[in-house]
Amino acid sequence: MRLLRIVPDNTRFKIVRFRRFSYPFSAAYSILVLVLFLTVGLNFGIDFRGGTLIEMQAKAGKAEIASVRHTANGFGFGEVEVQEFGSAGDISMRFALQPGGETAQQAVVAKAREAFAGTHDFRRVETVGPRVSGELVQAGTLGVVLAIVGVLIYLWFRFEMQLAIGAIVGTLHDIVLTVGFFLITQLEFNLTSIAAILTIVGYSLNETVVVFDRTRELLRRYKTMPVQELLDLSVNSTLSRTAMTATTTVLSLIALVLFGGTAIEGFALVMLFGVVVCTYSAMFISTPVLLYLDVRAGRLDADVEEKVPAGAKPKAS
Repeated sequence: MRLLRIVPDNTRFKIVRFRRFSYPFSAAYSILVLVLFLTVGLNFGIDFRGGTLIEMQAKAGKAEIASVRHTANGFGFGEVEVQEFGSAGDISMRFALQPGGETAQQAVVAKAREAFAGTHDFRRVETVGPRVSGELVQAGTLGVVLAIVGVLIYLWFRFEMQLAIGAIVGTLHDIVLTVGFFLITQLEFNLTSIAAILTIVGYSLNETVVVFDRTRELLRRYKTMPVQELLDLSVNSTLSRTAMTATTTVLSLIALVLFGGTAIEGFALVMLFGVVVCTYSAMFISTPVLLYLDVRAGRLDADVEEKVPAGAKPKAS
């Protein structure tokens, strides 16, 4: 029985030369991320901002967004964000953090129930006070920073210095582009988003390690092969595995986006973007970095050097 091949065996794509396009693109994207971060900022969810989130569904027909917004703004709790989401009739209301502690937040919920209980079913009510939201911001930030530092330390010991630098560049690149996705789409940034970023860091590390393990193996085997050809060979020899992993992961995430419901949709969208970015980064960002580093710096010696006959393709296991 013939096995499924997403990518043909023994591909010879010139991957590294695309750095002339990938590097300017990623640089421009990173600058855009910085500008948006300083001007627009992340759309922090209730976990980080504090306040009250209420999700309702109209009991009959389509929800009247304008009417609900007008009624909610008349509560006297400041301007209210009212949005339609999911299926017809689903509404979310977001009230800002109220002065007065937990009692003030509960008053918001009581007022909303009094006004909308007759025409809407309450599906979700979430209240976060200022103390809790502040603690969540600190804990979430600390968790991301420690995870990134741990990954960088692992990469530094896992590879020789030159390969470690390339892997670190790729991991940081993926984090920046993922944050840019939040800034551009204005998806709500909450604790689930932290989990998505950490998962993407792990996926990025996995993709980079696979390619760089092959690069290190080929550096030992072919000591006279030009570096650019060797890097192309390392990417091509792992391309089938990379394509299969990315395809199966993307199909799973698409299913979550379409059928997972609103609770997991944001996480799945971020992960879907992250898988694409990590695959792109491993081939077009991390690997070409090695062209500008001395990857043959005398620490990849082997007992026997394999000779590559002229005009023949090196064998990639």
